[in-house]
Formats: sequence, C-alpha cells, structure tokens
Amino acid sequence: MCTTCGCGKDDIKIDGEQRAGDNHSHAEHRHDHQHSNETRLIEVEQDLLAKNNRYAAENRRRFSSQGVFVVNLVSSPGSGKTTLLVRTVSALVGQAPIAVIEGDQQTSRDVERIRSAGVPGVQINTGKGCHLDAHMIGHALEQLVLPEGGVLFIENVGNLVCPAAFDLGEAHKVVIISVTEGEDKPLKYPDMFAAADMMIVNKVDLLPYVEFHTKRCVEYAKRVNPEIEVLILSATSGAGLDDWYAWVSAGRDACLAARDFGETTTQHLPGPVHP
Repeated sequence: MCTTCGCGKDDIKIDGEQRAGDNHSHAEHRHDHQHSNETRLIEVEQDLLAKNNRYAAENRRRFSSQGVFVVNLVSSPGSGKTTLLVRTVSALVGQAPIAVIEGDQQTSRDVERIRSAGVPGVQINTGKGCHLDAHMIGHALEQLVLPEGGVLFIENVGNLVCPAAFDLGEAHKVVIISVTEGEDKPLKYPDMFAAADMMIVNKVDLLPYVEFHTKRCVEYAKRVNPEIEVLILSATSGAGLDDWYAWVSAGRDACLAARDFGETTTQHLPGPVHP
C-alpha cells in the first residue's frame, strides 16, 4: 500500500501549482521506518484511509447536490484509457456539461488532449505519488467549474494497485483492461476489480493479432466480483462505444433524478455484457 511505496507530499502539482506542505494524506507516507512494525503499519493505513474517506464523503455530497455523475477511470498504463476518454467527451460534449480531472505523475499531455476536444480539464501531477486521493480532487475542484447536471470524468494515475483503496467521491470506479494485456489481470489485481463497478475490455480490434481469451477474462473478473458489469469495445474503431455512451447517459440521468428528490446516489447502473 501507499504507506510504504514512497509517495512524496512535496511532489504534487495541480495545473502546475506546487502544493508543498498542503497534502493531506501523503504526510503519513513518510513515517519513520524505524517504527514500521506490523501494528504501526496497520494503524497508519487505517488512519490514512479514514482521512481519505472523510474527504471523499465531502466530495460526494458536493457532487450529489449539483447532480454531477462522477466516473473514476482506472487502469494500468497503456490500456487506452485516455483515448477512450477523449473519444467519449468528444461524442457527449454537445449532450451534457462535461469536465475532466486528469491524474499523471508528470506532464500535462493528457489534459491538453481533453481541452482540445472542447472540454474543461484540470491536471494533477502526483510526482512520485501512484494514485489520486480525495483531497487532491477537492483542491482540483477549486480550479474547475463543476458541470452541474452533467458528468465529471476523473482519469486516475495508471496503476492497478493503490487506486483501488482510495475513494474519490465518485459514483463508480470503471477499470479498463486492453486485449494486449493478459486476460488474468483480474486474478493478479483482485482488489481493483473487486472495487470496480464496471470492467471495460478495450482494443478488441486487435483480437486477431494477440492471444487474449475474452470469455476467460470476463470469467476471472466475475470470480473476483460477481456483480461487476462488463463492456467490450474499441476506442479506436468505435465498436461497442454506443453501449458505453448509453451507460454514462443513464448514470447522469440517475444523478439528476436523485438530486431532484434530495438524495445521495451511488446506485449500480446496468451495463450489457458482451463476452
């Protein structure tokens, strides 16, 4: 977990602004290793996650009050996550308000692609940090007008480990895997697939050229998380994207309905399975 991975509090920048000394949770990451016995590690992890969860609850209340559907996109590097996101915002930008928070260790390349699609975005650079957390999202919101009644996409740092444990206040975690990865990823990284509400299998246009058993991957994911939804698509060719767009639109409609009734929603939304 991140309590021992070396994340540094002085490395975080939000759209280039250094936030030295203001990082909520990463201060705990630099605890004295002389006292890092098993009991102390458990205590630090519990404190870290409890603090994060309080910030996540604040974020969720804010999102709910404004009817914003928030999707946390997680994956390993190279899954096609950013390509899918750019194509998604380009397709939906005329249908609903959309905003994006981008998480990467360095550079603003991805958020520049988002802005080129006509969508507002904020870049969080985590430096040595391997995930986004709820307090970072709160700071990013200071520089981003929430798309009231719309959709906020959060693209997490490419990592299938630590982002599984950190609630950002989102309605859903969506884990993306590509067919150029092994179909056993759900078994190798069970915490992420257990935490996700949906698995997207991307780059299916490459199936003729790689050894990847789609049905087996779905089976493994269901073994870890029987409730996980599955979508099979290609962000490049466009295959399956209509199902993804429909899922996002349904989530937005549900959040708007919940706001009208004064409720907080994290309900599970249906998504078709294409094994």
